[in-house]
Amino acid sequence: MIPRFARDQLKTDFSPQLYARMAGLLYLVIIAGGIFAELIVRQRLVVANNAVATANNILAHEQLFRWGFVAELIPGLCNMPLVLIFWEMFKVVNRRAALLVVYFSLVGTAIECAALVSHFEPLILLKRGPDLGVNLQLLQAQAYMALRMQSIGFSIALTFFGCYCLAMGYLIFRSRFMPRIIGILLAFEGLCYLANSFANFVAPGIAGRVFAVLMVSGLAEVALCLWLLVRGVNVMKWQERASAFTA
Repeated sequence: MIPRFARDQLKTDFSPQLYARMAGLLYLVIIAGGIFAELIVRQRLVVANNAVATANNILAHEQLFRWGFVAELIPGLCNMPLVLIFWEMFKVVNRRAALLVVYFSLVGTAIECAALVSHFEPLILLKRGPDLGVNLQLLQAQAYMALRMQSIGFSIALTFFGCYCLAMGYLIFRSRFMPRIIGILLAFEGLCYLANSFANFVAPGIAGRVFAVLMVSGLAEVALCLWLLVRGVNVMKWQERASAFTA
């Protein structure tokens, strides 16, 4: 039995519709940052299997490369309040599954942000290395390898985000205050995250084909973001779940 003061606090301190809109806005920032970092920065500057061209692109577009770093750091910051909102919103559905969402999101975010060190490393190598007398070709190779290490770190983070999507998909499916189809699509995206990451680890030859499926399945998070922004949650049904939870 939850104490009465805790039940009253749940009713007065949390507005599901307001926080749904906030979650949608945070998700929009996260998605925009990821698209900018991946499609506008990495796809433009990193040339596959060509360390020299990649290094020249980074130095020629240094400010863009720096913005790519920031565009990945900001989503990491946004994940903190987002996961808190999701905990408050979905603990009324299943407290343990909501805790899994929190844990998987926080660990995945920590790994992704730690891997960002490797994003910044090429600038230090390419700009400071020549002053220390280091061979330019060696620096270019190290800079390229640093970016490859970041991609591995990102793949590790995606394994946790895949599990996060599975847990979120389950909660949305069971919630009754959000469309079940979004939960199903989000769970499918979680499976694609896991398949993409493990393909990178054990079968890189097929990783490109798996990544193509992942890009399509990523529409699930876009759908979740837009639904939260435009429709929010069914407040009456959320309150029903909240009443059952506090009882």
